[in-house]
Amino acid sequence: MSFGRILTAMVTPMNEKSDVDYQEAIRLAHYLIDHGSDGVVVCGTTGESPTVTDEEKIELFKVVKKALGTKGTVIAGIGSNSTNSSIALARKAAATGVDGLMAVVPYYNKPSQEGMFQHFKVIAEAVPLPLMLYNVPGRTSANLLPETVKRLADISNIVALKEACGSVDQVSELKRILPSDFEVYSGDDSMTLPMLALGCSGIVSVAAHIVGDEMKAMVDAWFAGDTAQAAKWHLELFPIFKGIFVTSNPVPIKAMLNMMGINAGEVRLPLVKATTEEIKFLEKLMQGVKKLNNVTQTPAVSELKVASEKLSHPIV
Repeated sequence: MSFGRILTAMVTPMNEKSDVDYQEAIRLAHYLIDHGSDGVVVCGTTGESPTVTDEEKIELFKVVKKALGTKGTVIAGIGSNSTNSSIALARKAAATGVDGLMAVVPYYNKPSQEGMFQHFKVIAEAVPLPLMLYNVPGRTSANLLPETVKRLADISNIVALKEACGSVDQVSELKRILPSDFEVYSGDDSMTLPMLALGCSGIVSVAAHIVGDEMKAMVDAWFAGDTAQAAKWHLELFPIFKGIFVTSNPVPIKAMLNMMGINAGEVRLPLVKATTEEIKFLEKLMQGVKKLNNVTQTPAVSELKVASEKLSHPIV
């Protein structure tokens, strides 16, 4: 199966008490699908997976999938550095009706390539849903190498990789040795176009929260063969791609969503809100966003209200 070309690694909205705001999560999911995304990844790193409890994750999986239905793909982030815990969460996630799972390379304990292979293998065998691997060495201190991905691609329900290694050489090797139907997604917004040029499938994006329509225009231009237009979009969006990581993700993107009138709230400790200087930088960055998509605070709120009116399922 294909998860789509643009997947947004969705933030987890919080209220003023730092509780998960499930209603706002549903509204945000609708907003993202209406603005360029084919699907959402719920409770990945951008969704603050380390500090959202398993009970909160299951409720998020359930309500977002119930709300979106067939409108967009919902991928549940279930990975951790405990194989047994990942399997337990994957089984609970599968019961919510999500379309697929994403599991990150185990962090901190730094497994060998064989350890990573066995970790992902037993997760896939325990839960038959399509599984996306996630390689992000900058966060995990371990790099899932192409030969290991190739071995994992032989397992029928391991169907995709979110690759955030930052190396065009490694991506080239992946595309050289992997089956043609195995999907490789960029895990970095700024690497989207270079990775599309290497034959990758799309992006698991953070920037699509605020420039989703423009991301779609770039990706659609590439697949339509208009490489010049795709490159133009890439260069226009590049300062935003880099600027939203002025401090630890998802601090900046939550701040910018709040500026747009989307109630993303704050982050949970040990993350802290953006500093005064960072907010000033993000406000200037938002001016660039507005020039690109003509979104002002009022229309953003208006569109969010329209999205909320589409809700057919109550929070349960």
